Amino acid sequence: MSGTRKPGTTTATETAGAAKARRLTAVQAALAAEHAAVYGYGVVGGRIREERRAEARTAYDAHRARRDALVREVRDLGGRPVAADAAYALPFPVPDSAAAVRLAAELEERVAAVYSDLVRATEGARRVTAAGALREAAVRAVRWSGGSVAFPGLAERAAPTTRASSAAQGASPTA
Repeated sequence: MSGTRKPGTTTATETAGAAKARRLTAVQAALAAEHAAVYGYGVVGGRIREERRAEARTAYDAHRARRDALVREVRDLGGRPVAADAAYALPFPVPDSAAAVRLAAELEERVAAVYSDLVRATEGARRVTAAGALREAAVRAVRWSGGSVAFPGLAERAAPTTRASSAAQGASPTA
């Protein structure tokens, strides 16, 4: 009975195909997050105080560069890059600079979470690149929020009281 398999077994080709599909899904999610971050930093840039505008511009440029690299990566994996939405719902109103700072921190935390998933779904050079993006987003989140979490990008491992304890100690972001 050569040429037949037992039910429930997979071939190396099927396993490789499934792994590629997981990588493509994770890269597409990172691309979607970068689209949202680029949009969000457009809002941040319109509300942030002058003394932090260069920081917002640098983050905006970094997210645009990551987005463009991810578009190429999706194509390299044989996929069609997910398109940016025309607009994105913001997690809260952004009427002033203080809210813009909070939005920037939120954007970076969300991007870090998606890159954490990409680190898990990839290996080799792609994993190194994803880990670098995770690190960059985590560092920017700390700069914007004035506080950090033990495991950036892993909400299930972050201490639930981190923000509350930072606020209680008087650590607040500069708007």
